[in-house]
Amino acid sequence: MKLHQDNPSTFNRFTGYGAGYVMIDRTRIEHSLIVLPGEPAGAWRVSGFEALCENDFEPLVNASPEIVLLGTGQTQRFPHPKLFRNLYDARIGIEVMDCAAACRTYNILMDEGRRVAAALILGS
Repeated sequence: MKLHQDNPSTFNRFTGYGAGYVMIDRTRIEHSLIVLPGEPAGAWRVSGFEALCENDFEPLVNASPEIVLLGTGQTQRFPHPKLFRNLYDARIGIEVMDCAAACRTYNILMDEGRRVAAALILGS
């Protein structure tokens, strides 16, 4: 029995994903992006995994989530830990996974009411 009506567009739920794209509330996106519950998903100016730098995580520090899920494309790849210095200093956790796992984990944590952010590298 459903006791309240969900409004998926309010929460930015991942409704699909595949090679080089994700769907947020049934809208297909094919560029790197940052997603937070209750805020418009924003483009993330990261052209690919190799291009990651420490400054790329500054928008996430400003958003102050508890945890960031870094989706590294179709495969899980680990950036150098020094890139996360700003997140560590702000006491923000980071988990690295492929984009499909990041989408699924984001939905679960969001449903639990956690302050989660997904930073996804797409199209590389």
